Amino acid sequence: MTNIKTKTSWNLKNSYAELPDFFYSKINLSKVSSPKLVVLNNDLAEYLGLDINELKSDEGISYLSGNSLPKGSIPIAQAYAGHQFGYFTMLGDGRAMLLGEQITPEGKIYDIQLKGSGKTPYSRGGDGRAAIGPMLREYIVSEAMHALNIPTTRSLAVVTTGEPVLRERILKGSILTRVASSHIRVGTFEYAANFGTEENVRQLADYTIDRHYKGIENDEAPYLSLLKEVVKRQAALIAKWQLVGFIHGVMNTDNMALSGETIDYGPCAFMDAYNPDTVFSSIDTYKRYAYKNQPEIAVWNLSRFAETLVPLINDNHEQAIKLAQEAVTEFYELYHNHWSSGMRSKLGIFNEEAEDEALIEELLNLIHKNNEDYTNTFIKLTFGDTLMYEGFKEWHNKWQSRLRRQAQTKEESFELMKNSNPAVIPRNHRVEEVLRVADEKGDLSVMERLISVINKPFAHTADQKEYAELPPPSFCEYKTFCGT
Repeated sequence: MTNIKTKTSWNLKNSYAELPDFFYSKINLSKVSSPKLVVLNNDLAEYLGLDINELKSDEGISYLSGNSLPKGSIPIAQAYAGHQFGYFTMLGDGRAMLLGEQITPEGKIYDIQLKGSGKTPYSRGGDGRAAIGPMLREYIVSEAMHALNIPTTRSLAVVTTGEPVLRERILKGSILTRVASSHIRVGTFEYAANFGTEENVRQLADYTIDRHYKGIENDEAPYLSLLKEVVKRQAALIAKWQLVGFIHGVMNTDNMALSGETIDYGPCAFMDAYNPDTVFSSIDTYKRYAYKNQPEIAVWNLSRFAETLVPLINDNHEQAIKLAQEAVTEFYELYHNHWSSGMRSKLGIFNEEAEDEALIEELLNLIHKNNEDYTNTFIKLTFGDTLMYEGFKEWHNKWQSRLRRQAQTKEESFELMKNSNPAVIPRNHRVEEVLRVADEKGDLSVMERLISVINKPFAHTADQKEYAELPPPSFCEYKTFCGT
């Protein structure tokens, strides 16, 4: 590729590296032999203020592969711990490198991280590398989540390294450039509380407030305010997951971001047939992270976060625990309000009535009983298609009666439903098709078509209907695996 020389568009700061080195390790580059650009997110690059031509050049690809550093970068691996499937362990960026924080033309700040960039002090025997399949999965699903208006980390680029990685078989090595509001996790606080001092927790809390919650530092109890704000964001986030049938798959505390963004797309998937017990992850044998459990797990994770803040919340230990418990408990009402409001919107309902929840639950029970597709059921309701199964007619009559009791017109309800019910999601069989063709044939055209469709989930265009089709029977027992 011709080396296109441009004026640098990187505008990096390194505020996390200004924290005590207890929180991270400075690392050296682990260069790869022959990096090649697979996919570049032009829209995201432009938003970040990065020059697209520069990123496509040899120089840019060198940055995206970790072979060299953009101006201003101080590469670090972040330390953190976490409860994985309920068990506490020391973790850290075992295969990721934070280049720094890009300041956008609008003055916003985003972490730029290379995932799969090589070994770090936290690799714990791993090779620090990643395969192309999981990196493309994260690119596709994170961008789909963004299009669905769900807070998420995003993907700037994927490059291949020219080097193999050994898993169950030999795979193509790859590196993802991940963009995040930050990579501060519940697990980061657990690390500080378990392996550091109270002052370390305070330093991290102050940094988090400055990064994500400016203004609350002046509150009477700023660390309690921090807990409450994180609870609010997580309640809104998990409700959005449930409303589109998204199953994260590995809601460990190190995968809960304090920014309120969805982070880490290892064994994630979207539900086809509605079943609250749905689990896709091959390692979640006890269904800890099943679809129906995601709100409860969020509370469990937030409780672990609250425990780390107890010494900062109040000098009286018992009073601090009481205040923390009350703050975490607020999740339930916040989540329920977000979810109920979202479900009403999916049904074209603008106002609130006491009977709405029964109406919603009755529909969900019917969908479950009849093994109906979750996403497509709401599309059929949006466009007036009749659902031919027992009990639907009675429910439909109740729903129509409910709509007639509100001031808005049928046309207004229709528009609300169109804007609340995605025509397409990244169906599991479609994502797997993309990964297979890209890996085996190096053909990215299938991925490009999929992304072009899922990037506008509420467009409801004719070309999206093909991507709304249900998976073949062979996908009934679909399993996902942690992205390695």
